[in-house]
Amino acid sequence: MTVTTVPDIRALRIGVLCGGNSPERPGSIASGEHASKALAGAGLVTELIDMADTAVTELRERIDVALLGLHGLGGEDGKIQGALETAGIPYTGSGVLASAIGMHKPTFKLLLVRECLDTPRWVVVDPALTIEATLSVVRHSLGFPVFIKPSSGGGSLAAGIAHDEQQLRKMLEGTRSAAYAEYMIEEYVQGIPCTVGLVEIDGRLVTFPVHDVESKREFYDYEAKHDPNLRVEHCPSILSAPTTESMQYVARRVFRMIGAHGVLRVDFLAAASGRTTVLECNTLPGLSQRGNLATMAKAAGIQYPVLMQHVVRTAFTKPAYVP
Repeated sequence: MTVTTVPDIRALRIGVLCGGNSPERPGSIASGEHASKALAGAGLVTELIDMADTAVTELRERIDVALLGLHGLGGEDGKIQGALETAGIPYTGSGVLASAIGMHKPTFKLLLVRECLDTPRWVVVDPALTIEATLSVVRHSLGFPVFIKPSSGGGSLAAGIAHDEQQLRKMLEGTRSAAYAEYMIEEYVQGIPCTVGLVEIDGRLVTFPVHDVESKREFYDYEAKHDPNLRVEHCPSILSAPTTESMQYVARRVFRMIGAHGVLRVDFLAAASGRTTVLECNTLPGLSQRGNLATMAKAAGIQYPVLMQHVVRTAFTKPAYVP
């Protein structure tokens, strides 16, 4: 299979795309600012570009490659990837299909089940059903407690635990006027949130040490993810070697399963029973210097500016055709 030759990135104009109009805009801005600063500090020609006020058609004259620091709707779901493909602009990370699969959790989870990989049981909220009918479905298929979240969202935004029908009813009423179009409800698995990062480096897929987190909130929510005082992190993980090695193995299977490219982060829950279950994957993990991917890379001996350069190079190692 033909692979594009990797150019010297010192000779390129690197556009760090971030922002946009997704509910996850603040995290995307942080990713973009940190990545842009690191690349510029390494002497690379870098431009930070907010996609909220920039058309893709403008980029061809401004940049040679796009480093994607976008999060959420319009960034991780294959839409910007397709636009960049059409414009002929190389971009970092996965292609259209893998991005779309990774973003839409119900589709991703169907593939996990087909691959015999553990994931919490779930139902998709059908807007055609009444709230009472949805409660009945959950009662008979999942039981309580449950976890409700957007089918295509991240950062734990608009997500939460419902311990009983009354709490779930209130949450479902809130989804009717929320920014996300589709929600899903999962069985609630109590456990330690863990994540595994994978990055292509010099033609080889490198699996980073497992990162785990103890949240001081009811779960690892938006506040805990953005306030270091509300969490305790361990990287490498303090979990047993068999547990972390199993997660790393599954993460590599997920990478191949969705046809990911360049970079991926796979999120797990590790329960006290010994169960490790896959929650979701992120084809565009956060690029902040304080984020999970950078933390895992550091534990692997890769400093942040070097990590960002490796990510940029993934734009040029895709096969000639990526669906």
